[in-house]
Amino acid sequence: MSVDERREQLIAVALELFSARPPEDVSIDDIAAAAGASRPLVYHYFPGKQAIYEESLRRAGQELAGRFEEPAVGPLSERLARVMARYLDFVAEHGPGFAALLRGGSVAASPGTTAVIDEVRRAAHDQILSHLALPDPSPALRLTVRAWIANAEISSLAWLADRQQPPREQVQLRLVQDFVAALVVTAAREPELAAVLPEYLADERPDTPTGTLVHSLAGLLAVPGLAEALGALVTGVEPV
Repeated sequence: MSVDERREQLIAVALELFSARPPEDVSIDDIAAAAGASRPLVYHYFPGKQAIYEESLRRAGQELAGRFEEPAVGPLSERLARVMARYLDFVAEHGPGFAALLRGGSVAASPGTTAVIDEVRRAAHDQILSHLALPDPSPALRLTVRAWIANAEISSLAWLADRQQPPREQVQLRLVQDFVAALVVTAAREPELAAVLPEYLADERPDTPTGTLVHSLAGLLAVPGLAEALGALVTGVEPV
């Protein structure tokens, strides 16, 4: 192998190990053995485990950030569903190592690893806002997107802890519908967002995540007394 090829091989092998186990459970000897290389050879390319961990994480972070890229075509909730499918695929592939990092409990966490995660969050934030196509997103809308990204991280960690139950499709759908609900709530406070909300909804269909969410919410009106209680909140008139 050339110098560059050997270095890339070591990074690929290390990433595979760090994806399968928490970083503190992976040693330089493990990396060397998996790569069919000697311990001194690994040290020739990297000064220590932390260096190869951070480089592996950087590569994985670039891949994860790329999974948020989605053409601005079709209903908004379907676009987001495709993004979430790729995100959860990534979570499943790299579970133990990234779970340790995101929980902040890894001894391998450092300013370098934190910067990688922050970069992924920024990429996700910017991609989601790009689909909303607002020229000047408000601070409240940016906060909504950031809060939803945090929700996706927390949900994916819980999903891993529960051995990927419920099925991935259910987690994917819930996360997309959580975003749609948060967007509507934000629109109630943000006139600029409220003005474009009809455009987003006009592209949706009954079978999209947004359509099924609206159907479920409408079904709540059949709960005895709920429609009357909601009406009283709107009009200020107590139900008879």
